Amino acid sequence: MQITQQRYYTPEEYLELEEAADYKSEYIDGQIISMAGGTANHNRIAGNFYAVLNFAFRQQEYEVFNSDMRLWIHQKRIYTYPDVTVIVGEPEFFNNRTDIITNPQVIVEVLSKSTKNYDRESKFQAYRTISTFQEYLLIDQTRIHIDQFSKTGKKQWALREYDQEDEAIALVTVPFEISLEDLYNKVKFEPVESEGESADVEGLG
Repeated sequence: MQITQQRYYTPEEYLELEEAADYKSEYIDGQIISMAGGTANHNRIAGNFYAVLNFAFRQQEYEVFNSDMRLWIHQKRIYTYPDVTVIVGEPEFFNNRTDIITNPQVIVEVLSKSTKNYDRESKFQAYRTISTFQEYLLIDQTRIHIDQFSKTGKKQWALREYDQEDEAIALVTVPFEISLEDLYNKVKFEPVESEGESADVEGLG
């Protein structure tokens, strides 16, 4: 992500600019930050998760949105676009705008090299200020690996990891399960780099 300009924007200015923009940007407390384009693997994984979720919940009280839906995080003054969002019941729209939701229960992010630390740390902290938020999945696009965080109490979260293709992810807060084989369907991993070449990447998560 890159900050477009070093100046302060109001949320209203951001929304006006975003409606006319050719690409998506996040808004973080006055700053507008352009979002990097997604890779093929990123789109495959997010698309697979969204498609299976959407079909599973087609006649249930859950609604699923992809990254076209904007999320407003009031306490942190952030507008962002989660890769996949699950809402229980009816979506709550900000200021009656049908393109901005405020009540996610499950959020899924597909990690990229440029944003994975942000998604794990600052963004997760921001998401945790949302009262309805209960579950967070971080999906690696370079290997089979998922971190699943589920809320167990006030300021308490449990972590479960997945890294085998024959496993299945069972969401804790909504009745849904997806196999890692289906999640990573058609994903093509790059060859593993040598230890020296990957030293600057390893350990960042």
